[in-house]
Amino acid sequence: MGTFGVVIASRNFLIIHLLFFQLGYGNHHESISMMSRKYIQLPSESNIGNKIEEKAKTQHVQAHDHMMSHMEKMDPNLMIFFTTNDLKVGKTMPIYFPKKDPSTTPPRLLPLQEASSIPFSLNHLPYLLNRFSFTPQSPQGSAMEDTLKQCESRSIIGETKTCATSLESMLDFARGAFGLEDEISVVTTTHLTNLRVSLQNYTILDVPKQILGPNKMMVACHTMPYPYLVYYCHYQVSENRVYKILLGGENGDKVEAIAVCHMDTSQWSRNHVSFSVLGIEPGTLPVCHYFPEQNLVWIPKSKYI
Repeated sequence: MGTFGVVIASRNFLIIHLLFFQLGYGNHHESISMMSRKYIQLPSESNIGNKIEEKAKTQHVQAHDHMMSHMEKMDPNLMIFFTTNDLKVGKTMPIYFPKKDPSTTPPRLLPLQEASSIPFSLNHLPYLLNRFSFTPQSPQGSAMEDTLKQCESRSIIGETKTCATSLESMLDFARGAFGLEDEISVVTTTHLTNLRVSLQNYTILDVPKQILGPNKMMVACHTMPYPYLVYYCHYQVSENRVYKILLGGENGDKVEAIAVCHMDTSQWSRNHVSFSVLGIEPGTLPVCHYFPEQNLVWIPKSKYI
């Protein structure tokens, strides 16, 4: 099966996505407190002039220290949100893309026959831990338990979900969402260079390409921490837009990112995590967010713009 690393970034990103449903539709008991109420830009050396007065230098250092202190308190996984007002060439914003650990072997997606031969149930957790040689108290064992619990939990109001343990099961779920007569296509964020740092300022380099218009269905699939590749796939009938955006990082990284914009937030709870990050109110602006690499967005091919 290969080495299994604890994919904390994947789990945190999934939790953020679940908050879109839990907080957006009134389920407040899963809410999280936020450390920031506004969008911040990471300090960049390119923003500092070579010839400035000593007083200005001092002020800059103080502001830099304050900003970095603020950043340290904020979960970097939350640096994925923006609004449709930001969808313009030249816009710079801090974005978090999880960095792969080169010391671990990425889990693989099993063929249906092999996946079907392995029980995927919380009731079989002792057997599964023994099979993959993890103890219940280990980080890997804890992550496996969390994944199984999340997969077996009831769907949030308005959500249809599944945990796909094979490509075939993921395709069946996506096709079922759109109707068997629809051809489907998948898009995902692609790193065009080796990612150097997870969190940095990115600038939009080209006009964002809209690949799915409003009032169209999409299925999002997020990787889960497990010894082999498991996708948490879900969808909800709502007004969304999907964009492909070319980003350039201040450290030289280039990313062809997939982002989803939720167009109508008027019925979302005021406790929604994105409102705290962006400093906006429900219904004022669409809320958008980037998808990390390996997370998939399925869309009907006939609707591809």
